[in-house]
Amino acid sequence: MALIEIRNLTKIYPQGESMFGGKTFGGKGFAGKTRSEVRAVDDVSLDIQAGETLGLVGESGSGKSTLGRLILRLIEPTGGSVRFEGRDLLAASAGEMRRLRRDMQIIFQDPFASLDPRYRVEDIIAEPLIIHGKTNGRSGTRAQVVELLRAVGLDESILRRFPHEFSGGQRQRIGIARALALRPKFIVADEPVSALDVSVGAQIVNLLAKLQRDFGLTYLFISHSMPVVRYLSTRIAVMYRGKIVEVGPSERITEYPEHAYTRSLLEATPEVAV
Repeated sequence: MALIEIRNLTKIYPQGESMFGGKTFGGKGFAGKTRSEVRAVDDVSLDIQAGETLGLVGESGSGKSTLGRLILRLIEPTGGSVRFEGRDLLAASAGEMRRLRRDMQIIFQDPFASLDPRYRVEDIIAEPLIIHGKTNGRSGTRAQVVELLRAVGLDESILRRFPHEFSGGQRQRIGIARALALRPKFIVADEPVSALDVSVGAQIVNLLAKLQRDFGLTYLFISHSMPVVRYLSTRIAVMYRGKIVEVGPSERITEYPEHAYTRSLLEATPEVAV
């Protein structure tokens, strides 16, 4: 049985609404006809196996981030199902979802926006431990935070500092430490290096690979960069206009793509050293 089973997952937004609650732009379809809805995710079925990295690749607006948030039930789908270890997430109560979220976390794209600027590093990383009752007294909790910082290549000297004092790469490491706090089984990494320069992004990709080995993690790694996805992923799913158009082992997808859109992504993206 797969760790994550996604069947016919669909998310339809009324025209003018986005997954972030804001407005979408446009509204004219072919021949100038007004569209009444946007199919951000359109009848997607996927399995994610325990211990693998499934790379989800596609251009901006293809539905990748929406799919990641639907899997974690951060947004509610229009239709379809998501199962985690056989449990139906969409049928889970609020209390059940609270427990399940210990095993499912997200690393956000923007390390500048994803950390609360009012909190010190220690409080940011300890927050999920506190929320889920996984603390062990003040000194024990601090020890847990220090262990997490070391796992992502940082040290305890930064505990009392604020997010604005760090570079983008350091902030992303702090965000990764927070995601690891509850020892999850599954992490959605939503374009975690797209806001970073190439060299720093390569360091973060290598860190994610190391953490997968050390913590036994399963990733959904979302990116628009085929070379980065190819480096990190066991399998690749290609998303285009809300649909999965191709999925398979990373080597096959990158060496012998079947879909024209996959070929266009490969041709358009330069090699990235990681």
